[in-house]
Amino acid sequence: MRENVVGEAVAAHTPAVSGTLATPGTRAPEPTVDIVIPVLNEARALPGCVETLHAFLTASFPLTWRITVADNGSTDATWDIATGLAARLPGVHATRIETRGRGAALRHAWNASPAEIVAYMDVDLSTHLDALLPMVAPLLSGHSEIGIGSRLARSSRVRRTARRELISRCYNLALRLSFGTGFRDAQCGFKAVRADVVRPLLGRVQDDAWFFDTELLLLAEHNGLRVHETPVDWFEDVDSRVKVVSTAWQDLRGMIRVARRMSRGQARVDLPPRRELAPVHPDAVVAPPTNPLLAKLVSFALIGVVSTVAHTSLYAALRTVWTPEWANLAALAVTAAANTEANRRWTFGRRGGPRTRVHSRAGLLFAINYLFTTTVVVSVVHALPGHGRALELAALLSAYVVMTIVRFAVLDRWVFRDRALVTG
Repeated sequence: MRENVVGEAVAAHTPAVSGTLATPGTRAPEPTVDIVIPVLNEARALPGCVETLHAFLTASFPLTWRITVADNGSTDATWDIATGLAARLPGVHATRIETRGRGAALRHAWNASPAEIVAYMDVDLSTHLDALLPMVAPLLSGHSEIGIGSRLARSSRVRRTARRELISRCYNLALRLSFGTGFRDAQCGFKAVRADVVRPLLGRVQDDAWFFDTELLLLAEHNGLRVHETPVDWFEDVDSRVKVVSTAWQDLRGMIRVARRMSRGQARVDLPPRRELAPVHPDAVVAPPTNPLLAKLVSFALIGVVSTVAHTSLYAALRTVWTPEWANLAALAVTAAANTEANRRWTFGRRGGPRTRVHSRAGLLFAINYLFTTTVVVSVVHALPGHGRALELAALLSAYVVMTIVRFAVLDRWVFRDRALVTG
């Protein structure tokens, strides 16, 4: 199936000549893909990288292409080598800015590129080049707007130190838990983006260093863009200059900054309309769309089961030292906040927008929930002669279930009703 998709996308964009300069009197074809290599003081690694990539593209890549060496403030011979490679090898281009940072280099090169697809890869070529076409093809076919290499996919083959593996997995797990991301590997130095889509996003990306990739992906998903992950074979360059620990710390600070901007509604971007895919065959038997209410109910029910068990367990533990009122208040406060956030992300699909309004509305619902459940336990159960702890827990559980049903209706119709909170 993937081979067919790749073949169709390539067939629609394959030119007669790939990666060559124009002969005198003719105009060179515009590149379909511009592969940027950001470099900073890479005089030793750059020649082998560009020559290897150039040979691969010339022999194996069926689309028009350009290699752009983006120097960002090198103080060694990197810029001289880059210009020499551009003069010697057809299809190689060099550009330079004085601002340091991988993100700054990519921003400059991508904004200036004439290509339909802009990509980048690290100068160490840690990612096997065979993954380039599968990563680019979904962008050409209209399936996705961003393609990324993933070292965490099941079929990927990766060799790297245990320390770097652990930090990478913890970082990506933090992204999934904090932002509900659909992608698995934010920092693999192997990505491609549709140029018309990435330029509006670049205006909102604030980081110019290593967090650039993650911020771009977070903003893309926040604005409803589709990210396609391609499994890659990746081998760690032990001579890499990336300081993993300090970079991870800067990334965590970047995550906090992006989350704050999203919560304030400052991460929305006006993007070009999404490409339409080919229509379904008129004789095809198409499954009906998923019932959105049913999908919400299933998600809400699963979250509700977890919340109910957590609330009852926490209440039972606190009840050994506190009165019913205080035990119920503490148990509800913990589970209600977690329940609201889980439903915001997964049941109602709100990954951005003003969270203050959401949680203030949910806070009123929490107060009603507390008053109702506490009234049932304190006023009703305790008024019964000979009541025991088992009856108290049963009554509390019943009251919590009733309020859960009410809670769904209120969340759906009021708390998350504001269309301004809906993301694509």
